[in-house]
Amino acid sequence: MPVGLVVMKWDERVGTEILAKYPEEIVITDKTLMQVYSTHEYSGESGMISLMVGSLNIASYYTGPEKGYYILLLLNLDDDPDAYEGGLADASRIILQNLEDEGYVQLVPSLFRRLSVYPTLNDEQRLAITYQDEIKRMIINRLREEGAVSKSELIVWLKDKYKQGFVDLEGVLIELIKRELIKETSVKGMPSELIFLTNDILMLRMPPVQLLKDPADKGLPSQLAADYRTETKKFFQNYRPSEQDNLRVIEIIINPQVYETLRLLRTAIVTKNDLEKLKKKGVDDIDEVLKILWERQIIQVFQDDRNNEYYALVSDFFIDKIFPKYLLNVIKAEYEKKSKADQVLLEYLTVLENAYLNLKSAVKAED
Repeated sequence: MPVGLVVMKWDERVGTEILAKYPEEIVITDKTLMQVYSTHEYSGESGMISLMVGSLNIASYYTGPEKGYYILLLLNLDDDPDAYEGGLADASRIILQNLEDEGYVQLVPSLFRRLSVYPTLNDEQRLAITYQDEIKRMIINRLREEGAVSKSELIVWLKDKYKQGFVDLEGVLIELIKRELIKETSVKGMPSELIFLTNDILMLRMPPVQLLKDPADKGLPSQLAADYRTETKKFFQNYRPSEQDNLRVIEIIINPQVYETLRLLRTAIVTKNDLEKLKKKGVDDIDEVLKILWERQIIQVFQDDRNNEYYALVSDFFIDKIFPKYLLNVIKAEYEKKSKADQVLLEYLTVLENAYLNLKSAVKAED
């Protein structure tokens, strides 16, 4: 488990300068900070390095010379720094988006908590974090339209489209490759590597089917079962999937306390007393969690004739990888228009075939 988070910058006058840290009581010497700075300077590139300094195990992410921020995650000796690379890249993006008026300083505690659980995240949470990232979402959306794009063209396009500033494209692509959403390949005759979309992300709300089958068996008094089904049906009659709604729900998936509550609500319809027991699992503010779930129309509250309240899911959320079969039509259209070289399209068909076989074998292994 991480023990602290430090945001640092290099100042030509004073050297290394700590801009924010959490918890406040952590101590890290100027000598250690200088070693981190020197190690990054040696590589000269943005990205993560790991190093041991005495009893400190450090994973440090450098945003690159354009902004020049260093995000240091202090770890226990037996922690694996590589397990936090994606989380640190994500944290650095959030910090750079909140530089104005030093807004990132108040975010450091929540970023530390988010990083602490990063290695234990399940596939659902990792995909949610991936899609929440604006740069990754822009790349996915473009590849949905074209299927393949050269890396050099992608760099120019992102600089033009992403006005907020710094983009660590290498870090972004590494994360998308790890999630098996894209593949980077060299094609003979092409001056730049090509980026192919190999899997897409499907996201939408869905009814809590297991709870609706027998609400009484899941904890709801039988006299309230009809009301529960009516409220759920009413919600889905008006529901239309959208990116905006998906992003609002994703905030639930990536918030550790809210997600822990959602996991319980997926299995049972509960009372406030049941929810209070989640404090043992780190859910400190039940009322705030319920407010978030209510505002996003995830839960409904039902009351029996004794004024006992029951909290039930009216909409759950599905997020998973799917094979982008629609891209075969994109490839066909690009072939007919001659908008991409034949060797690129042939390579893409091979890449998609391999992605499909891998996805199929993974599903078979789960069964």
